[in-house]
Amino acid sequence: MIHFKTSLVAASALALCGALAAPAAAQDAQASASASASASASAPATAGKQDIVVTGHPSIGAFGVDLTARDLTTKPGDDFERYASGAWMDKTTIPDDRPSVGSFLDLREDVQAQVRKLVTDAPAGSKYGALYASYMDTRAIEKAGLKPLQHDLDAVRAIKDKSEFARFMGGTNDSFGITMFDAGVYADTADPTMNALWFGEGGLGLPEKDYYFNANFAKQRAAYQAYIERTFKALGNADPKAAAQKVMGFETYIAELSWDVADRRDITKINNPMSTAQLEAYAPGIDWDAFFSGAGIAPQKRIIVNENTAIKAIAGLYAATPLDTLKLWQEFHVADQAANYLDRKMVDSKFAYTSTLSGVSKLRPRWKRAIDMVDRSVGELVGEDYVKDYFPAIAKQRMEELVANLKVAMAGRIKNNSWMSEPTKQAALEKLSKMDVMVGYPDKWRDFSGLSISPTDLYANAEAATRFNGDYQMSFLGKPVDRKLWGMNPQTVNAYNGGLENKIVFPAGILQPPFFDAFADPAVNYGAIGMVIGHEISHGFDDQGRKIDADGKVRDWWTPADAERFNAEARKFGAQYAAFEVVPGAHINPELTMGENIADFAGLNVAYDAYHHSLGGQEAPVIDGLTGDQRFFLAYAQVWRAKARDDALRNQVTTDPHSPARFRTIVPLRDLDAWYAAFNIGPDSKMYIPPEQRVHIW
Repeated sequence: MIHFKTSLVAASALALCGALAAPAAAQDAQASASASASASASAPATAGKQDIVVTGHPSIGAFGVDLTARDLTTKPGDDFERYASGAWMDKTTIPDDRPSVGSFLDLREDVQAQVRKLVTDAPAGSKYGALYASYMDTRAIEKAGLKPLQHDLDAVRAIKDKSEFARFMGGTNDSFGITMFDAGVYADTADPTMNALWFGEGGLGLPEKDYYFNANFAKQRAAYQAYIERTFKALGNADPKAAAQKVMGFETYIAELSWDVADRRDITKINNPMSTAQLEAYAPGIDWDAFFSGAGIAPQKRIIVNENTAIKAIAGLYAATPLDTLKLWQEFHVADQAANYLDRKMVDSKFAYTSTLSGVSKLRPRWKRAIDMVDRSVGELVGEDYVKDYFPAIAKQRMEELVANLKVAMAGRIKNNSWMSEPTKQAALEKLSKMDVMVGYPDKWRDFSGLSISPTDLYANAEAATRFNGDYQMSFLGKPVDRKLWGMNPQTVNAYNGGLENKIVFPAGILQPPFFDAFADPAVNYGAIGMVIGHEISHGFDDQGRKIDADGKVRDWWTPADAERFNAEARKFGAQYAAFEVVPGAHINPELTMGENIADFAGLNVAYDAYHHSLGGQEAPVIDGLTGDQRFFLAYAQVWRAKARDDALRNQVTTDPHSPARFRTIVPLRDLDAWYAAFNIGPDSKMYIPPEQRVHIW
């Protein structure tokens, strides 16, 4: 199955915290003790709009923050994460089947339970109900064993030459299998109103190239090679150890030729348009006609080639690699991708490897894995019903009001920016004004009528869903961009900035406590979901978003002097993150995380300004001895609280553009003057940075 790698994701969906699904990775709210306080969250921009009248109480505590989670023996200025959540951290353990735990992740667990109820209560004939039933039918799955896999293995084994192999790789968008080159459809960098083919490097089974070489990942490499060997043994290979060595050796060669992950998120570096004919001339060594024919892709006038030098080198490697090695590599990956839909022996064999990536010791319950498959396969179909049960109208209205206030605040920060010239300010304001906002669910729902699902055949369902979704994605190639389409399901606990589409999207899943609560104190809403909104807005102006103009074109619309001043502050900010050793031998990579770090910092600043804008010049009330600013910062810290296993953290700092949760909490605060004032933090505090050394970006 073809999947976008970091380069394509960076350009297409600058997600808030996809990584926090495993925070460490990977992987982006709440009216006051009194109901009347929620009214102050309304922005002037929405004046005259009829309000939805509701009454109720916050889901968390008296006003939306869990005061029992604090460690009051820790001073706010010494370790704000512990001050805000230390008691919670001391009493919380990570479940054996999870790589991490925290507010963000707990909400995902809650949403998964909500989706499970929808799925298990689904009426007869429901596609998602049938898909779930097929996943849970372990009796039929165990009886079938490896028989469902045989047809796909036979297809690989029947390949006679490298042209046929290239055609097979191209076809993996619609079936199980792996390709050395990833392909997908997204807006053209020169004309973002039209869809183009994006094309990048692929071919690796381990999470990132560093896993093949870094001494810190010796355990994971050994586990991966052992898994490959077990798989070949299960498939009846006469010499599984030798076969595994060939596959591992081949992937190591690919890894040597692959780009570093930080380079793959640089929109300037990955924007290398070519025609199909130009690509064939640039990267000889593979039958490109066969590859694109297998993918069902006609010759293109413009392909956005990403890691161009790596693609050229990998094509050369393809030419030099024996066909038998390529077929072994493909055979393993077909079985690997199919493993979750086969018998328990195959599932357990794969888990023995993947557990080393995250540090978990127990496989997640089968029902959770089933819900994950439903989300991946027919997620928007589920989402259409999810929002009816779990997304009230008040949540959509309050979010739209919050977003309006956040956009006003961002405009203010642009206008008052001391380091930006007037022409660049005007271009930035134009981009902000054209930024679309989508809340809760899409305006139109995707049609799944063409997908057939059986309640008794999991393997066939997995292949059918893969084919259906692959064909759906490719159906947009060469057509106008539909900016109303969503890249996340409504039940997703996340948010994203659409990059070249200049839009921000907030699914219903994240619009629940602790991120958003219609009955919580406005300070809490702004510190939690307000920061999320500000984060996504700010992605339009981070180190990559600033290279995309108001219409979504990739071009440098900043003056050279503005760019240098921005880059100088960004380098200072990155150095603060680079100083942290997350686990022994693993530091945060500021080049990889720069965009998300800037968006966190800018989002916090914008949310703080918006909160004060919402007060209309009035002082916020003191609640439980806490000022409005203190409640704002506590809410911010508590939505990012998390604990993660060391292996999961190593994975995150190697692969993920998001910094681990602890550093998303404490680093931005150290550069925010208002935080110092809110808690009376002085030079004797451990987190203190002198005012002249603080970063000022947005």
